[in-house]
Amino acid sequence: MKKIFKWLVGIFVAIIIIIGATFAVVKHKEYQPSDSAIKSAATTTTISNTVKFQGDDTKPAVIFYPGALVEPKSYSIWANEVSRAGYTVYIIRFPLDLAVTEVNAANKVQNGGPYIIGGHSLGGTMAARYAKKNTKELKGVFLLGSYPEKKGNLSNVNVPVLSITGSEDGVLNQKAYKKAKKYLPKNTEYVTINGGNHAGFGSYGKQKGDNPAKISNADQQRVIADLLLHWLNKID
Repeated sequence: MKKIFKWLVGIFVAIIIIIGATFAVVKHKEYQPSDSAIKSAATTTTISNTVKFQGDDTKPAVIFYPGALVEPKSYSIWANEVSRAGYTVYIIRFPLDLAVTEVNAANKVQNGGPYIIGGHSLGGTMAARYAKKNTKELKGVFLLGSYPEKKGNLSNVNVPVLSITGSEDGVLNQKAYKKAKKYLPKNTEYVTINGGNHAGFGSYGKQKGDNPAKISNADQQRVIADLLLHWLNKID
């Protein structure tokens, strides 16, 4: 029995070490918000480990899933502009900063009211999965440098969908993006930001595999905010 106990303790310790090492590696690789993004997040609050930009609660809530390994406040610049125009924005923080670890995380803040959900990159793919299974009170879906897959098939979901890409995006799989259009409604609105890249959908510096942007991050953030607000106001 003592040998079995020591064996089990050894396995437990090994698992703890592996988990700790994994967490340390992930945190080391996490993309951190720029100084401008941190400044834009100055008035936010944190609810259920989620960054909240307060807007008008009579309007649909905007729930956002960040890209893989991107710290939530990296999206604060455009989120702040959207909230100032009246829409409360929730940016979800996921375990290990990976939306795939908790697809239903939006439940923490959705609370049964009208909502719009979106995401960047992997976050957008997971947001589409959530939207597919939670159509009650769903008012719209937006994807930033992202696309749905079969589990997030929105082709028969009767809500407005906005897909925004950057002309210089080096991370988005263009072939998969084009194929994934079959999972989106026929009336999906497609917009390309000329000069924008993948990392420019947030504000966290360079991203591995991305192409250099041909516009400033400030300009890309402004365009994102303008596009989202124009689309949101049509829904609202």
